Amino acid sequence: MSDDKLYYTIGEVAKMFNVNTSLIRFWEKEFDIIKPKKNKKGNRLFTKSDIDNFHLIFHLVKERGFTLEGAKKKLKDNKDDTIKNAEIVQSLQKIKVFLLELKNEL
Repeated sequence: MSDDKLYYTIGEVAKMFNVNTSLIRFWEKEFDIIKPKKNKKGNRLFTKSDIDNFHLIFHLVKERGFTLEGAKKKLKDNKDDTIKNAEIVQSLQKIKVFLLELKNEL
């Protein structure tokens, strides 16, 4: 993801997470930490902060198996802990990819 971009469309966000745009809209309604801007046409424009929050939601719901209510509670009660855990998982996934590439080269 390029850091120089200010806003992302719903299609770009859905593609980042390999999910349907309907899930992005659903999570936007369910989680108050997602606050996209809307242009004159009503199209959602998501910020880097929104993307970071989607990563947290995705981590809890898709990777750790939380229910929506459980994820909301976790984010409300201990967002910092959730951020750290999601960052650790992301780092481990990058290491796994690197190691698999290394293995394939051997």
